[in-house]
Amino acid sequence: MIRPLLTLCATALAVVLLTGSTAVPIAAAEDPVRAAEYWLDDYGIKTAWATTRGAGVRIAIIDTGIARGPVEFEGAVVGGIDVSGTGASDGRAPVGAVDSNHGSWVASLAAARGTGPSTGMIGVAPQAELLSVSVGFGSSAKVPFTQQIAEAIRWSVDNGADVINLSLTTNTPDWDASWDSAFLYAYEHDVVVVVAAGNRGSGTSRVGAPATIPGVLTVAGVDPAGRASLEASTQGITIGVSAPSEDLVGVSADGRLVLWNGTSGAAPIVAGVAALVRAAHPDLDAANVINRIIRTARPVASARAVPDPLYGYGLVDAGAAVSANVPAVTANPMGSLEEWIRLYRRAETDPEPAPTVKPVEVAPLPPSDAARRVPTPLLPSTDTLLYGTLPLMGGSATAILVALGVTAAVRRIRLASRAPSR
Repeated sequence: MIRPLLTLCATALAVVLLTGSTAVPIAAAEDPVRAAEYWLDDYGIKTAWATTRGAGVRIAIIDTGIARGPVEFEGAVVGGIDVSGTGASDGRAPVGAVDSNHGSWVASLAAARGTGPSTGMIGVAPQAELLSVSVGFGSSAKVPFTQQIAEAIRWSVDNGADVINLSLTTNTPDWDASWDSAFLYAYEHDVVVVVAAGNRGSGTSRVGAPATIPGVLTVAGVDPAGRASLEASTQGITIGVSAPSEDLVGVSADGRLVLWNGTSGAAPIVAGVAALVRAAHPDLDAANVINRIIRTARPVASARAVPDPLYGYGLVDAGAAVSANVPAVTANPMGSLEEWIRLYRRAETDPEPAPTVKPVEVAPLPPSDAARRVPTPLLPSTDTLLYGTLPLMGGSATAILVALGVTAAVRRIRLASRAPSR
């Protein structure tokens, strides 16, 4: 079972780049909000925009819900649901007293529309569509967390998601068995699942589920200089790629902008890149979308291996992921959940199918010979008595009698030969 400790992989640092849902452009200068989004230039996102901005691709944000108010989400959210039992039916009422802004922050990094052609918060795939699936954390939720995630994934798949983003961790490597079928359902329907690795600052020293589930694209976090974040990331062998997780811009539920940290933000940046790749290469399946992202990642000089437990395959490069020539693969490079289940779940096997051919009747075998008692070598048999024991006893008796007669005769001769005493 999943432990009750659940963590959203993010921390808000400070409010206000803007105080409302719209930004006021500054004459003859770059919009300060766009200028703060350093990842647009540093991670090849603007380069990828020369090819696509994600039109026709749908990203499901399974989180605390995307708020209705902010202008940055106008036209972006095309559907939603609440699986917590506490939110609005369309998933647009943020859930949670503490983390209610989290879903809006995550969604804004993936596909915010901005407040104008060159102003306001803009996401990595600003023409992609969003699905808002609101999830409840902790005791306030009316539905068990594992059940919420399983339902959220299935609903997202059934409602056309091409990419699913999960910016959360359970802080334990194991996951509930109910997630097996839910994640397999996503894979079988060709959906890319992107997951946050978790943060040391939130008590996660190593990646936990769902980042440990084979087949997901797990995202670690780096600082603005491209170094592994000390607080806003973690490590593990399942990490696929790294993206910014510090000094991130996010749109809050009330339209205000914040700076925040966490792999909760790194994940939707990569989910947005996955949307760009799917839009540019609609013929690619999920395995090859993931493969393009990890194979075109920029190597990190301090990485000890590829993949590395801190950086995975390297820093995500949206431009290269969209445009580079990458050989196709036939399997998900992040692993096979189906194979993992076969090896480790020890589930009951399916019943054997009923025979379709009439059984052949075989004639009964002849009766077997009566069992013969095998004599033990320790007891005499008839043959040994007749030919061994009795003759031996007779010969021995004769020899004894002869020996006694000889002895008596010798005595008599000795006595007769003695001279009489005088």
